[in-house]
Amino acid sequence: MATPMAEDSSFEDDQLASMTTEDIIRGSRLVDNEIRILKEEVQRTNLELDTYKEKIKENQEKIKLNKQLPYLVGNIVEILEMNPEDEAEEDGANIDLDSQRKGKCVVLKTSTRQTIFLPVVGLVDPDKLKPGDLVGVNKDSYLILDTLPSEYDSRVKAMEVDEKPTEDYNDIGGLEKQIQELVEAIVLPMTHKERFQRLGIRPPKGILLYGPPGTGKTLMARACAAQTNATFLKLAGPQLVQMFIGDGAKLVRDAFQLAKEKSPCIIFIDEIDAIGTKRFDSEVSGDREVQRTMLELLNQLDGFSSDDSIKVIAATNRADILDPALMRSGRLDRKIEFPHPTEEARARILQIHSRKMNVHPDVNFEELARSTDDFNGAQLKAVCVEAGMLALRRDATEAPNVRNIQWEIADGTDFLLQNLLKRMGGYAVKYPNLQLAAVEVAKRCAGLPILPGNIARALKDGDLSEWEDALEKLKKFNNG
Repeated sequence: MATPMAEDSSFEDDQLASMTTEDIIRGSRLVDNEIRILKEEVQRTNLELDTYKEKIKENQEKIKLNKQLPYLVGNIVEILEMNPEDEAEEDGANIDLDSQRKGKCVVLKTSTRQTIFLPVVGLVDPDKLKPGDLVGVNKDSYLILDTLPSEYDSRVKAMEVDEKPTEDYNDIGGLEKQIQELVEAIVLPMTHKERFQRLGIRPPKGILLYGPPGTGKTLMARACAAQTNATFLKLAGPQLVQMFIGDGAKLVRDAFQLAKEKSPCIIFIDEIDAIGTKRFDSEVSGDREVQRTMLELLNQLDGFSSDDSIKVIAATNRADILDPALMRSGRLDRKIEFPHPTEEARARILQIHSRKMNVHPDVNFEELARSTDDFNGAQLKAVCVEAGMLALRRDATEAPNVRNIQWEIADGTDFLLQNLLKRMGGYAVKYPNLQLAAVEVAKRCAGLPILPGNIARALKDGDLSEWEDALEKLKKFNNG
């Protein structure tokens, strides 16, 4: 069975066979004319293409010329949706072509305090713009050429800790319960958000660390930031107290805005009692400015969702004077107390701070912990540093044990202390712990840590009555 294409081909062959020579020549000329016309069309199209390429190149040169720095800086005030069909029709030559454009237009305010309406936005997609954005515009045409980074106060940018914190939870001794509470409130919502979503609960927005000085609050916050790989913004409460009205509140706003851009982020506000004290009636403008700064902080704490990867850690030594509005749930949800370390915690802290030291094998950390009652973590670190300094003084290569440390302290103080040890006579040999008791008495008399300078000041007047009373009691106790 013959196909239709084969039938058409046979029909054309029959038609061509029936044509005369003149008809064939005439048909070939017509085909040649069509080919020539098509070639001319191709040539014309190529010429138009070259013309368009030249125009594109010329326009790119103009754009490059117009985009030369410096730009004029402006802020987007409002974005308008233009619909010319809703407006009345204009007749004749009075038609405004700009008003007939469809799409988005922009109201712009420049740094020269001019407010300008732009029917043609420029080189930036208007869908990517929003009110408040900072843009660079041409100085003459005011067309938007580029978007600029958000503007932040230079003091806020300086608050960002560029280097990642190196602290670890292993650097913190005796605060296992506090570490667990901090991990539950700050770390888990950032690293395992799905666990909270499964339970249907919202994690805390922030926590408050409170306790005496030197108990590890700042160290804990830095270790938390290191574990979450989050940006760390360190604010100090006194930094937010500014001389000019509204300056402190602006710092708080910029800090939270920067945290949103750098999320996940941890904002650590140290010494928050500088701005977070209870409100009271005052006629002093400085007090009112501090209260305004705290109100802005409350507003920012309410302004971001707890689902955001932004957490606030506040620290203070005086939780009793903070405003109740700052302490309520929904702002600083969890309060973690940092008490003075226990005896076991003190031994652990001493081990942590001396782990990189060449320590004598006879050093007894438990005995040191018992003799450092009421010491905080910072003072215990100072004890380790002081032991190293004493070893340096006698050109040793390792820190001495506890008894040698106390003898070093005695030898480095006033001769009155040496005379006192001589008065002890045989008791100093028979009961070596009396040496420790003597130094402990000196510490309690002066109310200061066990340091050579402090003991010397305590004994400079030569009054040994309290020493002798304490030693008499120890003698009676040992004889008994």
